Amino acid sequence: MSGKEAPKVEEISEKTKETRDLILRNLQESLGVDKLTKQLETDGKVAHVYWGTATTGKPHVGYLVPMRKIADFLQAGLKVTILFADLHAYLDNMKSSWELLKSRVVYYECVIKALLQSLDVPIEQLYFKKGTEYQLSREYTDDVLRLSAQVSQRDALKAGAEVVKQVSSPLLSGLLYPLLQALDEQYLKVDGQFGGVDQRKIFILAEEQLPKLKLGKRWHLMNPMVPGLTGTKMSSSEEDSKIDVLDEPDRVRTKIMGAACSRDQPDNGVLSFYNFVLFPIVSPNAIEISNQQFFDFESLKTAYLDGKLDETSLKTFLADFLVKLLEKVRTRCDNDVVKDAKEKGYSTVEDVVSEALKSSPIPELSTEQKAWKDVLGAELLIPDELDRVLPTISSSNPLKIMFVAHGKGKFHLGFVAPLLKIKSLHDSGVPVKGTILVSDIEAFLDNEKVSWGAIEARGIYYREMFLSLIKRLKLEDIIEVKIAAEHEKYFDKDYVLDFYKMASAVTRDETTICEGSALSGNLVPLIYSLNAHIHRPDLLIVGNDSTVFADLSARLLRYFGYPAISHLAIPTVPGCNGQKMSCSVLDFLLDPLDTPKQTKTKIARSFCEPGNLDGNVAMQLAELIVFPLLNGSCLNIPRSADNGGDVSVSNYRELEHEFVTGTNPEFPLHPGDLKNAVVGVINGLFDGVRADFADKLGRNWSKMLLWLRRERRNSSLN
Repeated sequence: MSGKEAPKVEEISEKTKETRDLILRNLQESLGVDKLTKQLETDGKVAHVYWGTATTGKPHVGYLVPMRKIADFLQAGLKVTILFADLHAYLDNMKSSWELLKSRVVYYECVIKALLQSLDVPIEQLYFKKGTEYQLSREYTDDVLRLSAQVSQRDALKAGAEVVKQVSSPLLSGLLYPLLQALDEQYLKVDGQFGGVDQRKIFILAEEQLPKLKLGKRWHLMNPMVPGLTGTKMSSSEEDSKIDVLDEPDRVRTKIMGAACSRDQPDNGVLSFYNFVLFPIVSPNAIEISNQQFFDFESLKTAYLDGKLDETSLKTFLADFLVKLLEKVRTRCDNDVVKDAKEKGYSTVEDVVSEALKSSPIPELSTEQKAWKDVLGAELLIPDELDRVLPTISSSNPLKIMFVAHGKGKFHLGFVAPLLKIKSLHDSGVPVKGTILVSDIEAFLDNEKVSWGAIEARGIYYREMFLSLIKRLKLEDIIEVKIAAEHEKYFDKDYVLDFYKMASAVTRDETTICEGSALSGNLVPLIYSLNAHIHRPDLLIVGNDSTVFADLSARLLRYFGYPAISHLAIPTVPGCNGQKMSCSVLDFLLDPLDTPKQTKTKIARSFCEPGNLDGNVAMQLAELIVFPLLNGSCLNIPRSADNGGDVSVSNYRELEHEFVTGTNPEFPLHPGDLKNAVVGVINGLFDGVRADFADKLGRNWSKMLLWLRRERRNSSLN
């Protein structure tokens, strides 16, 4: 016999086949059936499935569709978890306050139990879970961040298109929704997820993305969407399209009798109820309408479409059926617990966010405080907030200044600028206390410029570099270095909750600051704002290319009742290519751990045309770094006698004059001499850092890292 043999088909027992058929009946689509079948065939294995619902409006009779399937799952021996997605409900365009949602969870649980019990379903294998029981944990949030780095804005928007209300400028929370639902599978420890076919794109996202995080792949079961009485999807939040499960009989009958049931639209809401609710409940028995018996939906549908069954009789039977069934539900819910939950959970929501911080009068500044503000310069952003702080500043209560460093790559000279700015303020008489906050999670979120596993080590590396520079600049008494992850409130439940609140207050476009398409980049301004909130500096230093962070953080903090923070914008230090010095452009950044020759070579390659200040890297380095480092001392520039002899300048303006014109116009400062002088000062700073790290490496840097980690753990316990 030639040709390939047909693949061997594994036989399954008749019992497994019957169980599988019960699980799959009346579904519109199923993904991963082979995996489900294998689990059903495995001795001792109880397959676990979950169904989630956002606690928004009141449960309606449309819930009978998933409840009927959940009844099939329970009768098939599956373990079923119903997730009340209270966090998702909050994220869905801020429909509810947290206080209301707590009561709604109670209401949903009571009503759903009553529904299933009224269907005579055994509920021993039925469990309930609230999303916020685990969705605010650090472990879950870490996985949200990791997943967001894999998913693009476009894919996140596409995945949630059917379940999150779409607007022209989508809220960031709406893009996070599909990611959270996908991760629920892992944290509920289920084998599969059940939902409406409208969630298919979220299920596909879960199947494609979770294995990349080594979180497994589940099977997915999808129900058809049952149209509401208006012919659209039945919605908990659209009153006219639904019948509340606790509606009175007259109201149920009125809505059924007024429902659209055109023979020209055989998929209308009335017929759909027969198909997906009524017949699965009464099967294998028949129903009798107008002296006709129907054992299945197709025979009833044919009779109706052929005119053998009139619309009034069809609706009357359905109304009678629902009234009888819902009477059982109402009886089970006729207690104080349900009444109280309904009253509190569905009261009018006037303002679902925190009250905005009430503005207070700005105190009059003293002459000294005005002088301090003048020293800070004209580059203050949100200056009113600083005016509220300055009256409290004194030598015993210094101005708390913070700079946030994102370790996106190699440490470089640009990070010296904020240190020099703090030093300048101190030397000018402003009482200051500086903090360098190393926050490397943003480096991961920004196009994974640090891998997830290297975040901790990157933070330690940056901290050590800053500490060495601070030592060289003799700033130990006024500047400290902290790693963001060491703060006790960092990613605690309140932090994470505020993270999601902020995501519900800003749009995708407003948070698109980082380059790249990954959704994670949109989370960077949220983390920046939250870190500012928990550390509470009086003033934040940013590069003048990052002022958007100041404006957005002020808006977010004020929106949720927190005070905004003034920012001081300082010039960015150029790389040797004339662009902003970047951690990731290695050929043009000045790394303190480069050899002196490497530093000299990089600066030597930079643009520095004789007499031209435009784009002149060496001149910019002199202004931003060299003269602040010299701290009033002169910059001595050796030159040969043939080139006009040595030059000594005490400030940048004098240097500019020497370079453009020259004290002796016949001998303006040559670019090569300028670069050598700049290299000398910068290498003088770097030499101390090199010595520090040579000492650490000599003592085994890997052991040093372990020691630093141990020190961090010990300090967090004290």
